[in-house]
Amino acid sequence: MSLITTILATIVALEHLYIFYLETIATTSAKTSQTFHMAQDELARPSVTVLFKNQGIYNGLLAVFLLYGIFISHNLEIVTIFVLYVIGAAVYGAATSNKSILLKQGGPAILALLSILLLK
Repeated sequence: MSLITTILATIVALEHLYIFYLETIATTSAKTSQTFHMAQDELARPSVTVLFKNQGIYNGLLAVFLLYGIFISHNLEIVTIFVLYVIGAAVYGAATSNKSILLKQGGPAILALLSILLLK
């Protein structure tokens, strides 16, 4: 795995650890409210809090498995699968929620995938 791929895939993982933090730990914070364009009182609703925390776990596990592929198993196939997962989620989010998700969430993953394909 190239150094560029390692750096870009690590950025993807760190981004998802941050999303995990916002959704699972800082669920009702001002930063989470600002990031997801939702009022803090809406974030504090029990049904929303449960959904955010559940979604946050997915983002945290995605980051953990991506870091595992990068630094422990050094397995490019694992890294590729999880980068593709992020791109798929970003495409879906852009289509159903906010077009900016494609670049904000998907941008680093797209760059990582390009580096995987071009630099192996």
